[in-house]
Amino acid sequence: MTQQCADTVFLVRPAAFGFNAETAATNRMQRRDATAPADALARALGEFDAMVAALRSEGVNVCVVRDTPEPVKPDAVFPNNWVSWHADGTVVLYPMQAGNRRAERRREIVAEVAAATGYRIARTLDLTAHEREGRFLEGTGSLVLDHAARVAYACRSPRTDERVLAQWCGEMGYAAETFAATDRDGVPIYHTNVVMGIGRGFAAIGAQCLADGDRARVLARLAASGREVIELTREEIEGFAGNLIELASWDEAMGECGVLVLSATARARLAPARYARLAACADSVLAVPVPTIERLGGGSVRCMIAEVFR
Repeated sequence: MTQQCADTVFLVRPAAFGFNAETAATNRMQRRDATAPADALARALGEFDAMVAALRSEGVNVCVVRDTPEPVKPDAVFPNNWVSWHADGTVVLYPMQAGNRRAERRREIVAEVAAATGYRIARTLDLTAHEREGRFLEGTGSLVLDHAARVAYACRSPRTDERVLAQWCGEMGYAAETFAATDRDGVPIYHTNVVMGIGRGFAAIGAQCLADGDRARVLARLAASGREVIELTREEIEGFAGNLIELASWDEAMGECGVLVLSATARARLAPARYARLAACADSVLAVPVPTIERLGGGSVRCMIAEVFR
């Protein structure tokens, strides 16, 4: 049976954190403010450490890798954009749009995570040569994966190139489901995992953000997977409610169980009825406060988590 939810994740504890001017042109969820760099890092580290502790308290296996101080990498806390780990032993390295984010992609981290988690690397799919041609695909930011149905959902944006997506799908044996998704000003949303998330029994998606010509098709494909499709409003998406993830855990009484992880911001933004539907699809819900990381980095908890499918 194909595993939709990983029981092991890896996170990068940042050595630097702050507003990244190089990514702000395409990520309109970033917010620059007057926070001093040292204060921003201190707050981000507090949020990061609390999230790691919370995940471990839910029985999720967490591998933490420490970022290196040099070169400065303001978005190192979002490792899911440069690497993904698959159940067949494939590690994928992805082409990144921002030049100052490419330094996050380090082979020594891959080796460290493999050793710490017992992951056996069978092959490495390196797509990074596309950067030279200005083509990008930013990991499970660009891709929201239905592992059971072998479908890769992707919203087109400057960070998600359909040619790279086609190569990824050919190599990994997935079908591509592409669509347009925009914010309230009509600007493409930078990453697919801001618009939607797929768990074992649910698919949450910001249907209002999808183009009229794509919406019915995408919703029908999600429904065909047998999951409960939960349509999120544009306001909920703006509060990171689409940037969620279900992880696998183990409970002595229940056996294998699912933990829905989202931010405290997302939890507060969700309408009570939609939150109830989401919560009913998992065995437990973990709402983690990461306001500094969301505000300055423009990403939430899903962006911080790289799954390791062992």
